[in-house]
Amino acid sequence: MRHFLSLKDFSKEEIHALITHAAELKKNPQKLLPDKTLAMIFEKSSTRTRMAFELAITELGGKALFLSANDLQLHRGELIKDTARVIGAMVDFVMLRVKSHEDLVEFAKYSKAPVINALSDLCHPTQVLGDLLTIQEWNKQGKIAFIGDSNNMCNSWLVTAAILGYEISIALPKNYEINPEILSFARDKALKSGAKISITHNKFEAIENKDVVITDTWISMGQEEDKDRKIKDFEGFMIDKEAMSVANEGAILLHCLPAYRGYEVSEELFEAHSEVIFTEARNRLYVVKALLCFLNQTKG
Repeated sequence: MRHFLSLKDFSKEEIHALITHAAELKKNPQKLLPDKTLAMIFEKSSTRTRMAFELAITELGGKALFLSANDLQLHRGELIKDTARVIGAMVDFVMLRVKSHEDLVEFAKYSKAPVINALSDLCHPTQVLGDLLTIQEWNKQGKIAFIGDSNNMCNSWLVTAAILGYEISIALPKNYEINPEILSFARDKALKSGAKISITHNKFEAIENKDVVITDTWISMGQEEDKDRKIKDFEGFMIDKEAMSVANEGAILLHCLPAYRGYEVSEELFEAHSEVIFTEARNRLYVVKALLCFLNQTKG
């Protein structure tokens, strides 16, 4: 049985297979998981993630159960491993949107059902799958720039680029550092895949000659008290028309949303790339469908 906690655990071939199946399901919807059940546990609020997972299992012929962490006994102190033993024995899949990646790992250790990371503080792998499907649909090459925080999206894209052999440049403020374990993994993978990794503090340097430019909100959920400091730290990192002009002709902008215009991206540039950004959001549905089918097959 496989879990989906991070793309670190998946091969290049498996990632490509997921995207290929997602594209097929987008064109030809099928009820491939009749009567299967998906438990959805949320510690953090959600728009796109909840919609994608609930619609995915429903359109595949199954049923979703929304479980707010505040309504579970977890909120009253029940151990994660006990909750995992109960929920994981009753359903076919469990997805969790959590504050701590360690809690996700602990849950998966005791669950009898495949566990999916629908966002943690360490990574956001289903979002990257949606990005990959979008990049494929826009026929872009593997030259990526990520501009923003050293957060879960940065980690996920670094890992993915390293596995797939992409060229990725990351621009961060000077006092921000990438998770050492993630960076070490990516550099080791790059030696085998041929990926090119560069880290800079200059957004123009990162964006130059890239086909895909990716950003994310500077103030992640749970970090609202750091808003003023983050805005100061990221001064000069907003992606605007001038910054995008050094990318390759026809380059696309991706944003996992929600977007805060005037901070990580200008209003003008966001609206210019709104079609691809909202396709990216909708593509979460199809990659989740493919992921559920893949995990169902690994259950044996």
